[in-house]
Amino acid sequence: MRPKKTRWIKCAPGERCFKPLCKPLSELEEVRMTLDEFEAVRLACLEGMKQVDAAKELKISRPTFSRIIASAHKKIADGLVNIKAIRIEGGCCKIVKRGHK
Repeated sequence: MRPKKTRWIKCAPGERCFKPLCKPLSELEEVRMTLDEFEAVRLACLEGMKQVDAAKELKISRPTFSRIIASAHKKIADGLVNIKAIRIEGGCCKIVKRGHK
């Protein structure tokens, strides 16, 4: 298996865990979302970027972006439908400082 290519993200999440109000965190299962999945959701869903353009932002291929966003969507759906906390952490990412490309 080849090593994962570093993904370049511009937006690190301030809060790293989102949970339903109905239960304490200690009673909830967790879904773990990587920083690159978080960034893919931000670019595609919030910013409305096409996959090819979002992939360029992350410095990865369009098929890789497609796999990342599909994984992120599945994890978000799992968290919402099955009442789980969503924790955002990890992944092979570097955060781009504002003003850098």
